[in-house]
Amino acid sequence: MKIDAMLMVDPEEAGPAARRFEEEGYGAAWSFEGPHDPFFPLVLASQATERIELGTAIAVAFARNPMVCAYMAHDLQRLTRGRFILGLGTQIKPHIEKRFGETWSHPAARMREFVQAIRAIWRTFRGEAPLDFRGEFYTHTLMTPVFNPGESNHPDPRIFLAAVGPRMAEITGEVADGFIVHPFHSKAFLEAETLPALARGIARRSDGRTGCEISCQTIVALGRNDAEIARARDQARGQLSFYASTPAYRGVLELYGTPELQVELNRMSKAGQWTEMSSRIDDDLFDTLAVSGTPGEVADKLRKRNTFADRTTLMLYNESDRDAATEVVHNLS
Repeated sequence: MKIDAMLMVDPEEAGPAARRFEEEGYGAAWSFEGPHDPFFPLVLASQATERIELGTAIAVAFARNPMVCAYMAHDLQRLTRGRFILGLGTQIKPHIEKRFGETWSHPAARMREFVQAIRAIWRTFRGEAPLDFRGEFYTHTLMTPVFNPGESNHPDPRIFLAAVGPRMAEITGEVADGFIVHPFHSKAFLEAETLPALARGIARRSDGRTGCEISCQTIVALGRNDAEIARARDQARGQLSFYASTPAYRGVLELYGTPELQVELNRMSKAGQWTEMSSRIDDDLFDTLAVSGTPGEVADKLRKRNTFADRTTLMLYNESDRDAATEVVHNLS
């Protein structure tokens, strides 16, 4: 199992951070759509590294369009010399409509078409076919020579999709090269709901691709003693409570018979009670959704927990955990 890192830094720090991850033995460094654009930091990271894979986990697809993503991924594949992974996700309706000012509709069907359109555009870049993609949500039919970058001299970037619900997991299996497991999950939920849906999608493939790499984002609270571990757990509780407040992730709580917790946390989030929300994530729920302990203990837990995954991304919320995380990487190598 590969161990990956999140590139959760300001853009100007992306190059040195990615180089450090490469030196420490991580398999990939992933940027994300947070307070910064997810693509720009990878430009800098591409020039500071030689081996580590670089990807977006995730870029918000519906804030853009297939042509924009096709160009950016094509250029990053050239800059990384074949190491780029285009990770896409839907985000949720309020953000798409109210933050990005874009259209939200039929997210699973739209995402399938989004990926199909990107692949059609890349075929045109390679000179294999004129651009003639006509879908329900996206239409791309114009590509004159001056706007065609041509082949990248590398294979097309792999496309990974993030999914929580079974419908999106099916679409991921059908059209994507990889599946990004959302940090708010449990192994039982994945085995009961998500992985069977992913398998159904893989069974429907018609494009000749095989396999779907599973990349599991896992919330990790690291420490070298009880006090450090307790502090890390408290910091991670805040992120878990934020995820638990979102209606889209309610299914995980329903599996454990606590759907009312989502309603309560959602109400608290709207009231700005962010600090108080953390206390609603008790130890049992924390240990179901996250992993904590010393580096050796975390490595052992991940080895037993993430048996379904090809790679695990350590979701850390304290920069002081970094040295301890490197021990986890070495223990799992």
